[in-house]
Formats: sequence, structure tokens, C-alpha cells
Amino acid sequence: MAKTRVEIVQDNFNAYLAAASPAATLLAPAEPLGPHTSLTAGQAGELFEDQVASRLLDVAAREMRKTNQSFYTISSAGHEQNSVIGALLRLDDPCFLHYRSGGLMAARSRKGGVDAVLDTVRSFCASADDPISGGRHKVWGSKPLWVPPQTSTIASHLPKAYGMAYALRRAHRLGIENGLAADSVVLCSFGDASANHATALAGINSARYAVRRGGEVPIVFLCEDNGIGISVETPSNWIHDNFSALPHLHYVELAGTMDQWWDAAAEAIACCRRNRKPVFLHLHTIRLWGHAGTDVETSYRAVEEIERVEARDPLLANARMLVERGAATPAQLQQIVRNVQARIEAAAAQVVARPKLTSVADIVQPLAPYEEAKIRAVAREQVGPEERLEHFGVPLPEKTTTPLKRTLCSHVNSALADEMLRFPEISIFGEDVGRKGGVYGATQGLQKKFGPHRCFDTLLDETTILGTAQGAGTAGLLPIPEIQYLAYLHNALDQLRGEACSLQYFSNGQFANPMVVRVQGLAYQKGFGGHFHNDNSIGALRDIPGLLVGVPSRGDDAAMMLRGLVATARACGRVAVFIEPIALYHERDLYTDGDGEWLFDYPTPERMLLPGEVGIYHPKAKDLLIVTYGNGVRLSLRAAKRLKEQGVNARVLDLRWLNPLPLEALREHAGACGRVLVADECRATAGGIADAVIAALAEGGFTGRMSSVRAVDTYVPLAAAANLVLMSEQQIFDAALAIAMGKTK
Repeated sequence: MAKTRVEIVQDNFNAYLAAASPAATLLAPAEPLGPHTSLTAGQAGELFEDQVASRLLDVAAREMRKTNQSFYTISSAGHEQNSVIGALLRLDDPCFLHYRSGGLMAARSRKGGVDAVLDTVRSFCASADDPISGGRHKVWGSKPLWVPPQTSTIASHLPKAYGMAYALRRAHRLGIENGLAADSVVLCSFGDASANHATALAGINSARYAVRRGGEVPIVFLCEDNGIGISVETPSNWIHDNFSALPHLHYVELAGTMDQWWDAAAEAIACCRRNRKPVFLHLHTIRLWGHAGTDVETSYRAVEEIERVEARDPLLANARMLVERGAATPAQLQQIVRNVQARIEAAAAQVVARPKLTSVADIVQPLAPYEEAKIRAVAREQVGPEERLEHFGVPLPEKTTTPLKRTLCSHVNSALADEMLRFPEISIFGEDVGRKGGVYGATQGLQKKFGPHRCFDTLLDETTILGTAQGAGTAGLLPIPEIQYLAYLHNALDQLRGEACSLQYFSNGQFANPMVVRVQGLAYQKGFGGHFHNDNSIGALRDIPGLLVGVPSRGDDAAMMLRGLVATARACGRVAVFIEPIALYHERDLYTDGDGEWLFDYPTPERMLLPGEVGIYHPKAKDLLIVTYGNGVRLSLRAAKRLKEQGVNARVLDLRWLNPLPLEALREHAGACGRVLVADECRATAGGIADAVIAALAEGGFTGRMSSVRAVDTYVPLAAAANLVLMSEQQIFDAALAIAMGKTK
């Protein structure tokens, strides 16, 4: 049987060690390998052992896959030189790692006293004992080593790595206990192919932009350049040509054996630590054995080309260097290989006998932690009225008598101010939120009250905004980023779906990036709009596991819901999206012009609303239940008034919380009324919540009549044409009357 490429590479390496002769003079462990480097023989030997561990773990993963004991075969083979970076970094330098950074992880584990062999075997075998993900995924990660797990597939972790670097200074000044030092730096590794991804470019651009604006961004971008992405070659010198001459980015290129760039890498990291500015380390590597175990490399690479790549095996090159310089004998290196192989075999024998995840409860346990007692304890951390008055220097909103009642936008502004005063770790940022105070005034005056470090403008990129929030949250801060319009959120949705909401899940609850994302959205704006400013679809948000989604319909609810989400994020590390209906920001009236019935008192700071707590209007009505949210609440109340004139008493339920839906309250009120109409302002097909509400009621045994009113499946057009496709008061009235009278739509 023909040998596999794995066997060929292994044979080449073993053949060299079997035939090599030791140097005439051997170096002492403390002696440098030569006048060109400060790397000592002892340090080089440890690095070589870490590289061997990374390589043999990759071999073991593929071998165990044949017997269905391993479930991950994307390897670090050919990238082992990144172990040097792992050895040079401190344990208080957070690392956001690419999936081929096995050598780096092994070297870092050595520094931290962690068994990299055992942990890696646990990880690729999906063992419930895996100390980072608990068997949920194969990721590089470790709480004691300060390595938050990353998916890293498309370099989607670069923006949050930038966010962490940007947040380090503020977290340290606040005295947040995160185990990091004043001069810590952040390391973020990625591949040459994913360096082309918009998300990667956003992260690098953000770091450069922040430095240009005078900020500190101590981050080392480590590009592990193996020249190919699955089957697509990276053009020669592409990484060099694209990144070597960028302003505000110190570029260092590394190639050769470990001794040839040890000092250059050390100086680059020291430069980042000293200057607090981004560094781009371009590490030339190779990729051995294809993209993954299932990848047939010969389908897109000639055998001759594969052999040329294999001839550059870094493990073989380092072995030659160590022997020729007298840092080790061939026999010593062979013994290292045997020792590591024995450790892997022992770990494999132990791990395959250990349990896997076997229940849904175990799988989802870290996905959406929710401890109400802790949340309510956070809510009790109040600032007294005297301190609030002293800080703000104006009458408190709940004490104001002229005017007493206020709009939704005003309530949001006051609630943000109160939360910022309560919790110094809160920062608010986004597009136009600082000096301008937001395009609708929701953050007006906050920068003046709290300073430009707590309320600031970002560059115009939603990926950067959410990346900044993730990094800040992981550093121990509590970010409240703003996305200017709901439609803009879709530009960066994976920062929530693939990154922010997955961190607690893939770290088994050990890491969190709490945040409350304020999004201005939904439709019904008058005199302004079109699809980008009137976006009536929240389906993509409800699809994200673990994400909390709230939508207020009135000002006092907005303040209390915002407080509840801040408390939940702070106590449980959760990620939340708070959609503020733009059309209701400055609405004052409910039934007739000038009635002022959509203005409400500001709730005192100790009052809050938590997920599951709904709003009920006309609680004694039993003819019909109208289930709605956002703009639909006001429309439904207007329709309910007209229905009463027809002899139909309609109860209106404001869901408030769209993910998860408050199903317990929904079933209770549906059962009391016997008929249900869902007034869903979002698009008919998977745009809102109507499908889920009706399905939940039907599957829960509700047998009464049900119907829905929804918006048309289209983008929202400009001007009065929008009224033709959005849900209307008249549609709610007609549908409610029909269902109450026993008719169907």
C-alpha cells in the first residue's frame, strides 16, 4: 500500500535523525545558539519539544479519526514555528488564536503549567472533560492561560481582539480584576487566506484608525502565511505587499529556523508593549497534509509541488539546526519524540474512556445563563438621589414637574445616564453618539456628562463597533454600543451570531463578553425612510442562540427594560439587543392629536423589567387577545378602542421580549381570552414573531381561533407608499373583528 503524505513527512524526519551525527561540541543549556541570536540551547530544546507535541497531536488526531475517536483533523502541521511567539509572550497577554496555532498553544501551556497534550486530545475527541469547551467544539482556549476560544474560521475574531487591546487601558484604570497588567498586549493569529476577509481587514483598520486618533492599541497581529487557503493559492508576496507599508502598523517579517527570528520577534513584541501600538508579524510557514483530513491535496496540487513543500518542513529544519549547532544530539531529539508520543498514547487511552456530552441540558447549559437573584442584586446597587443630583446638576427626571411626562427617547437618555453613573465600567459608543448625541438625540449630553472615554464616536463600521464591544466585555467592561439603524446591523451580524453569543458556549461559561447593543429600528418613520431607515425584520436576530432581544413600546418600559438588560449582562455575562422603535422616539399621543397619552413618568432607578415580564392593557377584557410589540402596541390600542365601540373587548399583550418569547404569559392570557390575533409589524415570512407565537400556542394545546396581521414581504419603500406594505391600525381592527365574530381571515 502506498504511503500517505503524513507517513512520508514522518519518515523524512525520522530518517534524518537516524543518519545524523552529533556535533563535535555540545552547548550548555544556558549558552546561545550562536552570535546571531540570544536563543539558548535550553530554550531551543523546549521549543522543539513543543513543536513535536503539536505535530504528533496532529498525527494522532488523524489516526484516531479512522476509528471514529477523533472528530477534528485541521492541523497545525507546518506552522510549528509559531511556538516561538508562545514562548515570548507573557501569560497576562491575552491570545485570540487561529486554528493552526497549535505550537503557540503548546509553548504557552508549558509556561502556565498546563498539560497541552492531554487538553488537546480531550478537545479533538469531544470529551466532556475538555477544560475549555467541555466537548462542544475543538478550539484553542484556556482560562488560566488567558486564551478565549475562537472560531477563527474567517478571521472573524480580529475585531474583538482589537476591542480587547483598545479596552485594556480603561479596564486597568478602573481596577477591574481580570488578571492583566498595565503593559499587557493582545496577540491575534490568523492565516494568509483569511487576511483577505472583510472582517480581518476591519480589525486591522480599526487598530490603525484608533492610533491615528491618538489612542492606545497594544495588539500583535500574527499572520501565519502558508501560501494557500484550502485549494486557492495566495499570490506571491501578497501579505507583504498589502501590509508592510501601512501607516500606524509596525510590520515585521519572519522566516527560517527558530533561531533566525527569535530576537526579531522578541523585539517586535517589546515594541508593541512599549509603544502601545499595533504590530504586524508576518510569519512564513507551510501547510502540510492538505487543509484537513478529508482534503485530497493531489486534486489541486501536483505531487512535485507537494514534495517541494514537504522539503521545507520546519520540524526537520529545526532538528538539523539543533544538531549542527550542538544544542542537542540526534539521540536526544529521538528521545523527545518517543517521550511525547508516549504522552499522547497515554492521554488517548485515558480520554477515549471518558464520557461525552449525552444530554441536551448538558449541551446548552452555558449558552444562556440566567440567575434572577444575581440580576436583582445588581439592580439594588443604587446611587442615591443626592449623588445623582450632584452629578447631573439638574432636577432628576422622576422629580421634574415641568413637564412631568416624557417621550421614549427622553426616557432612554435618562436611563443611560443613570446606568453610567451607577456602573463606571459602562461605556457607550457608535456612529454619531458622542458630540452629536445620536441622530435622534438618544445619547445627547452623555459625552459632556461622562467624558469622551465613556461616550465616544467610532469609525463608521458596524463590525468594528461590535468587535470593540466584545473585546471590552471580555476585558471586564460593560459596553453599550449603538447600531444606528437596524438595517446596518446585518452588515455585521456574524459578530453577534458567530462570535459574541458563542463565547460562553464554547468556553463552557469561563469567558463572557457582556453587552447591551442598542439598535434604532423598525418602521413607520414619517417623512424619512426607505429600507435602510425603515427595516421591519428581526428574524435574523431571533435565530441567534442565547441572544436576548427586547423591544419597548413606551418610554417608561424602555427605561426599565434597559436597566433589566444591563443588570442581566452584568450579572450573567449575557449579550442583548435592545431595539428602540424610531417612530416612537418622539411620539406623544395615542388616540388623538394632542392627547399626550403616549408620554409617561420616568420610573425611579430601582425599577426594572426582566425577560418574561410582559405588558397587559385592558386586563379584564376576555373577547380577544391581541399579541403585539413595538409600534404594534400603539396601533393595537387604537384598534381596541374602536373594537369596544363594536361590542368587542380586546385585551392587548405587549410581548416586550422577542427572544426568548414570554411563552408562559402568552399561554396564560390566550387561555383567558380564547381567541388570539397576532399583530406583527415585521415581514410575513420569517421576519417577525407571528409564526412562533401561533406555533407555540398550537403545540401547547390552545384550541381557540388564531389569526395574524403582518407586513408585506418587501423592502419598505419611500414616503406614503410605505403605508401600503406596513401593518395598519385598520388591518388590526378588521382582523380582530372577524376573529371575534367567529370568522377567519
